[in-house]
Amino acid sequence: MHTKRNINPQFISFQMINRALIRIKVVQQTYAYYQNGSNKLDLAEKELSFSLSKSYDLYLYMLELMVELNRMAERAYITATNRHNRLRDGAAPSARFVNNRFIAQLEKNRQLRDFAENQKKTWVDEEDYVRRLYNRIVESETYKEWMASTKEPTYDEEKTLWRHLYRRVIMEDEELDHLLEEKSLFWNGDRFIVDSFVLKTLKLFTPKSGADQPLLPEYNDEEDPEFARRLLRASLLGADHYRTIIAQSLHNWEIERVALMDLIIMQTALAEMLTFPQIPVTVTINEYVDIAKFYSTPRSGSYINGMLDAIARRLIDEGKLKKTMDARPAAEAPDETDNE
Repeated sequence: MHTKRNINPQFISFQMINRALIRIKVVQQTYAYYQNGSNKLDLAEKELSFSLSKSYDLYLYMLELMVELNRMAERAYITATNRHNRLRDGAAPSARFVNNRFIAQLEKNRQLRDFAENQKKTWVDEEDYVRRLYNRIVESETYKEWMASTKEPTYDEEKTLWRHLYRRVIMEDEELDHLLEEKSLFWNGDRFIVDSFVLKTLKLFTPKSGADQPLLPEYNDEEDPEFARRLLRASLLGADHYRTIIAQSLHNWEIERVALMDLIIMQTALAEMLTFPQIPVTVTINEYVDIAKFYSTPRSGSYINGMLDAIARRLIDEGKLKKTMDARPAAEAPDETDNE
């Protein structure tokens, strides 16, 4: 499933796996459940849990990519220095890029080192790709401006350099999308969220934390994995009921003609509306409309918005949904991680 590059501010969170990502994964797993013709709910739950853990792996893997890029830069600097010493041609190579205190701190991060060593996930086997990406960095205006400066950089400026390189080069690299999809089917479509978490992590780094700088936790608390499990179970076990509700709101249209992804998105949204009384209706609708915009057809967002709004109002009027239809919340101000 294809994803767009823009990052919705509501996806930014202080933990890696938040409710927005969980909803996406539940929709994906529900879709896979029907596509695979499986009727094993316990297997679907295990695959959902595994898929969420793989998203966290991707987050750590993308942090590790910056470390590997700097190692590539160090090797290039050593090669250039040796050549200069032999030939004495032109100005001596500059270590301004490789001597970056933030990236040195990231390389020593204990959690990232544990991930690389225990999960055996590194970029060592992707040397050719890392070299191509490094060359794109060298060709970027961000890199050229950095190397042209004669001012001694602060730690924050060195950190900001990598935030800019991540946004302007790494996030925009289409080859990386294909490479990650080949490495894991579970990573397909995750980058647009994971990238936002990587940017937030860079923002949180401080020099005094050293190698113990906390990375974003996988979950904030035990409620989120339970929310994922309950939402998936509700979506699958109540499918017939939810599809009947959807069919009742279709006018001169058969439910069989509704796109499968649209149907699954609405099915999961109704499961959330009717299973979790503490979640406002408008929050549920907004979340699944955003999912539709990313994962279904261009018109699906407005279509699902209208359908879910009408269904929710009908269920409230009939006394089947014990919630109220509050006004849609105004869009939140973008997180600083979305800005240069």
